[in-house]
Amino acid sequence: MRAMVLTQHGGNEAFKFHTDWPDPVPGPEDVVLRVRACTLNYHDVFTRNGMPGIKVPMPIIIGIDIAGDIVATGSDVERFKVGDRVLVDPIDRVKGGLTGETYDGGLAEYVRIPAHQLVPLDDAVGYAEAAALPVAYGTAYRMMVARGKVTAGETVLILGASGGVGTCCVQLAKDAGATVAVCASSDDKLSRLAELGADFGINYATEDFVKVCQAKFGRARVFQDEGKGVDVVVNFTGGDTWTKSLKVMKRDGRLLTCGATAGYNPPEDIRFIWTFELNIVGSNGWSRNDVIDLLGLVKSGRLKPVLHPERFSLERAVEAMSVLDRRAVIGKIVVEP
Repeated sequence: MRAMVLTQHGGNEAFKFHTDWPDPVPGPEDVVLRVRACTLNYHDVFTRNGMPGIKVPMPIIIGIDIAGDIVATGSDVERFKVGDRVLVDPIDRVKGGLTGETYDGGLAEYVRIPAHQLVPLDDAVGYAEAAALPVAYGTAYRMMVARGKVTAGETVLILGASGGVGTCCVQLAKDAGATVAVCASSDDKLSRLAELGADFGINYATEDFVKVCQAKFGRARVFQDEGKGVDVVVNFTGGDTWTKSLKVMKRDGRLLTCGATAGYNPPEDIRFIWTFELNIVGSNGWSRNDVIDLLGLVKSGRLKPVLHPERFSLERAVEAMSVLDRRAVIGKIVVEP
């Protein structure tokens, strides 16, 4: 089969495209999928680069988010059959491991997946839209709904809003009835986010988002329960935006975090946390039920996964990774093997 194979940690030069990579064979409890869509995540970049404390077997086919058709089943698989459309929940919640990191993922024509990781895919949901959901949208759903409990009437500021997690956060916040402010690196991205429902945009490449937010929403005040500021900040970037985020929150506000794409060890100023009684709410990944709920939202039309305008063939998967490296992306990048 054709496959884009990672041979070692490094940059995109570490990938090698093969036209004769061995086809996967299902074990008794596995299926083999014909990959119809694989969407990329920043986690794929981290896997390529290498992450401290995580051992990745080499060579490996990366690509966490996968939707496709079953073409073969193991002898013990009963729930699914050849021809079924399915989405992969990338976390192996039975044996442990992550698709595209501890075993082969979706940047190939075919992939072997344990049957217990499969979620049935309704005909009304496209392969690419489904493949956009688990990692980014599942993470956003758990952070905004299960952990963050964003509600109607609140003001939510979303940093890094143009990527997969961010675009989902925008839609979920609007669906909850919140006022949504977003930060992005270009006016074009802000325009696209406005189309998704964002009420207020800040170009952080040309403006200081702290000053803009304080001018727009006010500042928290000591001993004022009804002080100004935003109710919720969504910050999964970390880095130099972390302490800045604390400065725009209202008293008793919530900072939601599910990652640290710009740095996990930022400078901290805990004075803001205790002075204004701020709440730091962590959220880790997603559950299988989160993925099922998201599929329901997509089917009903309440949620529309945002897909990067350009689609990539398997042969061009390295180009797709380069787009992700440059953060020149709106929504999820789709590779269609």
